[in-house]
Amino acid sequence: MGEQRVRNMEEFASLSGLSRPTLSKYFNDPQSVRASTRAKIEAALDQYDYTPNIYAMNQNRRLTRNIGIIVPYLADPFFAEVARNLEPLCAQSGFNPILLSSNGDPDREIENLESLRSIKPAGVLLAPLGRRSRRAELERFCNDIPTVLFDCAIGDTGDAFFGSNNLQSIGVIVEYLCRTGEPPAFFEMKDAPNPNANKRHAAYEAAMLAAGQEPMFLQADGDGWAFEQTGYEHGSRLIKARALPTDTVLCSNDRLAIGFLAAAYENGLRVGIDDGHALRIAGHDDHPYARFTCPSLTTVSQNYEAIAGSSLECLLGIVETGTRPDSHEEKLFEGSLVMRKSA
Repeated sequence: MGEQRVRNMEEFASLSGLSRPTLSKYFNDPQSVRASTRAKIEAALDQYDYTPNIYAMNQNRRLTRNIGIIVPYLADPFFAEVARNLEPLCAQSGFNPILLSSNGDPDREIENLESLRSIKPAGVLLAPLGRRSRRAELERFCNDIPTVLFDCAIGDTGDAFFGSNNLQSIGVIVEYLCRTGEPPAFFEMKDAPNPNANKRHAAYEAAMLAAGQEPMFLQADGDGWAFEQTGYEHGSRLIKARALPTDTVLCSNDRLAIGFLAAAYENGLRVGIDDGHALRIAGHDDHPYARFTCPSLTTVSQNYEAIAGSSLECLLGIVETGTRPDSHEEKLFEGSLVMRKSA
């Protein structure tokens, strides 16, 4: 037995260089991991003084091996990408992912949570609707069942929250656009369904003022999830009316930008960075299709893998120990500028 005392699985994972989901799977069933992985874990157990909490593990075996994953709108590529990352991670950890979509409906969101409650899940990963959520009912569920929120925070609801640092990511792309051409106007929906839109609005304003520029807002009517249609229709109206205050448009998300790109094309405006182009368009999120638009879309990528992986790792830590944290944890991940041909 090694000399160094290890307090919990999280510390053991850090010291051994193995993921907590892999360790959890091993301690539940050593034969469920590959022989090479098993040998590495057993070598680490010889090196460090660590004993898993058998009582907590036995308690966990009385739970179902189900983890609920609820997103507001599965057809949105951001949530589809996060779900794509979460599903195999759950399976690798020995849990069954149950994926549900609220379809933008606050009643449906609560129905999904209650449906999960009935099967006694080990825990839930929730991307809430946000300001449209029925907060009191959502908080009651989170108090009863281990729940980690991602993408959208609702105060300190849930055991933890993992999302994107919109202040940083919007700041990065505003700085780039101001440095390489005319300062950008910000194209957004007046009543966007996701609260991240409000954070990006404030972040854009702060970044423009920091750059010594006057913020320019272009607001489209619309309150649903048909972002591409909103971008196309309102973008067409702005272009036809010659109402753009600059030749650079930063869209609140990539789906709006895709619609705006289509509007520019149909109205005869060349989008891009070379001589002869009339307009630059950029977005935010690094939508899975952003690299295939014409021209390819300059944007800021969200760290899908980190958001998904950290959310699940936190939830599994709660499930493994059988202990919920004393305080709400929150972590924001920085975005990365993706320079393509549209701006």
